[in-house]
Amino acid sequence: MSHSNDIPLVFEGILTSDPKAHFLGSHCPSCDVYQFPAQEICPECLGETQEADMGRRATIHSVTTIRTRAPLGLPSPYSVAYVDMEEVPYRMFALLDPKEAGNYHIGQEVELSVGPLGVNNDNQPCRRPYFSPRS
Repeated sequence: MSHSNDIPLVFEGILTSDPKAHFLGSHCPSCDVYQFPAQEICPECLGETQEADMGRRATIHSVTTIRTRAPLGLPSPYSVAYVDMEEVPYRMFALLDPKEAGNYHIGQEVELSVGPLGVNNDNQPCRRPYFSPRS
């Protein structure tokens, strides 16, 4: 029997492997800038960066629901948002839980979920990070 953890992530190195995964990014100690996905060189000051735990909780800054055919095998409709990460000063563009498409609002608190969702660039099933309403 196959488990969802046997399905590869859409991109390796973007999440911790903890049971409650966190986003992995980078932080520039010189100018205090965070990046996701991780960058080796800071785009602001060109300094070297360090790996950074970006956390798993966020608040929706803006949100929209897209009702046309979705790319990469994602269900339709689907919602996307800019979210402000809670643990670090970073605004991320993110997919929201498709089961709740159309039911999100600005200011809503969300948290990271990871699960089988759509296909990767090689048309293979993959796990994706997405935000779900915080319970």
